[in-house]
Amino acid sequence: MSAHFLILYRSSGDPSRLPFIMAILKKVSVSYLVILAIVTGTFLLVRCTANNNKKETVNDKYPSFAGSASCAPCHKDLYEKHLRTEHFLSSEPSKEDNILGSFEPGHNAFAFNPMNKVVMEKRDSGLFQVAYINGQEKRAGRFDITVGSGRKGQSYLSWIRNSLIQMPITYFSPESTWANSPGFDPKKIVFNRVVTSRCLECHMTYAWKTSDTATRPETFDHNQFIYGVDCERCHGPAAEHVEFHTKNPSVKEARYIVNTGKLSRQRNLDLCALCHGGQLNKTKPSFTYMAGDSLMDYFYRSGTPAMADNIDLHGNQLGLLEMSKCFMAGQMTCLSCHNVHENERDKVEVFSQRCLNCHQQGKEKDCKLLATAGPVIKQNCVDCHMPKQKSHAVAVFMEGAEIPTAALLRTHYIKVYPEETEKVMKLISGKHTTMSSVAVKIH
Repeated sequence: MSAHFLILYRSSGDPSRLPFIMAILKKVSVSYLVILAIVTGTFLLVRCTANNNKKETVNDKYPSFAGSASCAPCHKDLYEKHLRTEHFLSSEPSKEDNILGSFEPGHNAFAFNPMNKVVMEKRDSGLFQVAYINGQEKRAGRFDITVGSGRKGQSYLSWIRNSLIQMPITYFSPESTWANSPGFDPKKIVFNRVVTSRCLECHMTYAWKTSDTATRPETFDHNQFIYGVDCERCHGPAAEHVEFHTKNPSVKEARYIVNTGKLSRQRNLDLCALCHGGQLNKTKPSFTYMAGDSLMDYFYRSGTPAMADNIDLHGNQLGLLEMSKCFMAGQMTCLSCHNVHENERDKVEVFSQRCLNCHQQGKEKDCKLLATAGPVIKQNCVDCHMPKQKSHAVAVFMEGAEIPTAALLRTHYIKVYPEETEKVMKLISGKHTTMSSVAVKIH
């Protein structure tokens, strides 16, 4: 702009006009700088906003999910069996028919003390946990998401705008009743436990986080959740796989999908360790780890190696398994014993047969009780070598209790437990003739 005015001055050839031209030059230059600053600021603001929006999109793999129902046309049997597994039932939108606790008067309340209680109520707008203090309603949280298959219990999440909290009352299956949620203050009602993306990562296949890494509490898109731990959690997003094989039905080799049977031992263990490997500190956003990845590219472990006595039975089954001689002696993985496509809950004979794949007569390690107990001992290896023990993590305060009640979970630290073996042998020598009845008697 200044150059144009200098050209104008030189072309006029009149020195008397110089002050006039310079005055105009000064005003226009200032205006030009102001306009330039505005334009620059606007550009930077738009770019910054764009970067923030980009930062909020933590995983661009979401569109490639197909949904587990898309597996049914080709894998009908596996799909239908998987619908009954605890993995698949680990989370779902709350409805009266998937909440185990009662909403009927006389069975729908949990009293913290004579003045404070939470009542489970049906209202026109949904199902609620309602806090009453001295008979006055103080707060209500809606049942929005049911977490847990119900084997040991269920917890419930409630939306507060675009964030989630865990509600104060849980259903505790061993006692068939409402209870204070694990880890909550047993003496007061609180609705303040924030649910993070890392929490959801072990109970869902996918949740779309809309907030950036610095925002607390985290926010989520209500409409972009894939509930339960379904086919795509362990085999990866399947949209390309489904599209390809729909168009090419004659191709039998699976394309664009993770075949866990072809993964290395460590990658198979990583897949289970995401949720069953103890405390992990993430280095990348939740839900970016996918089947077949190296878990340590997304997480790290801190502190000293844990000992069996201080590993809880819930959430670190792999940590206990890794200390077992069975694991250290060969190529054992979680899939050596677990068929994750089926609900094998409490089928001790099924699991015992898998033990016998390695521990049978003629092999280096066989059962020494065969001679005294007879073949019946083969029907139940797990009560002797993987007994149920008390969990510290899954422990709740029952109404009026001073100490928590712990859920019993089967340890994955495989070894000889003499006191448990003694219990089993006493029952075998008595009137019980099958190991399934022995298992019922023990537990």
